Amino acid sequence: MTISPKINTSKLTADDLIYGYMNGIFPMADTDGTLYWYSPDPRAIIPIDTYKPPKSLKPVLNKKQFEIRINTDFEGVMRNCALPRKGDDETWISEEIVEAYCDLNKMGLAYSVETYIENRLIGGLYGVSIGGAFFGESMFYKEPDGSKIAFHYLMEILKSQGFMLLDTQFINDNVRRFGAIEISRADYVKSLKKALEIRCHFAEADLKHLFKG
Repeated sequence: MTISPKINTSKLTADDLIYGYMNGIFPMADTDGTLYWYSPDPRAIIPIDTYKPPKSLKPVLNKKQFEIRINTDFEGVMRNCALPRKGDDETWISEEIVEAYCDLNKMGLAYSVETYIENRLIGGLYGVSIGGAFFGESMFYKEPDGSKIAFHYLMEILKSQGFMLLDTQFINDNVRRFGAIEISRADYVKSLKKALEIRCHFAEADLKHLFKG
């Protein structure tokens, strides 16, 4: 459901994003650059505690061909996510959105999980981390399994750090394969409130053992 266009003339800021996520809304840009705030009903989430990697991913993980990094190239991940997808020339990630999320990244509230092969960025995802909630935004891949591996390590981080909520906004086949379910907006708001009451750290030195693969 669309809440309203962002009608003021000032640019989207990191503070706008923080306020929005803490109140259950998030921005997307239209083709002309106009920003709209959304609060879907139902809302898609992925239960963290019950996540298991798909069977098809286990052989890929065992090969350990990917290097995993956090926030090495946050803007690069965003710009790859903003590229038009196959069969679709449109993107909801405008330049204004890129700038605001990069500012949020500098504040320590937005993160990217990246996959590399031979020092080349070949997949990743980004999202926002506030309290015990992580708000997944978008992912991309240039090589098969590049985004799936990034998502797997995202889930390992969220489990290890005690996060309560992983918001994926809208249901689709891409998130459904990772175990996404839909809940009512009312239930989402309750879960969000509880998640925001706890303190979790997305990235710490003691997480390095997760990325050896």
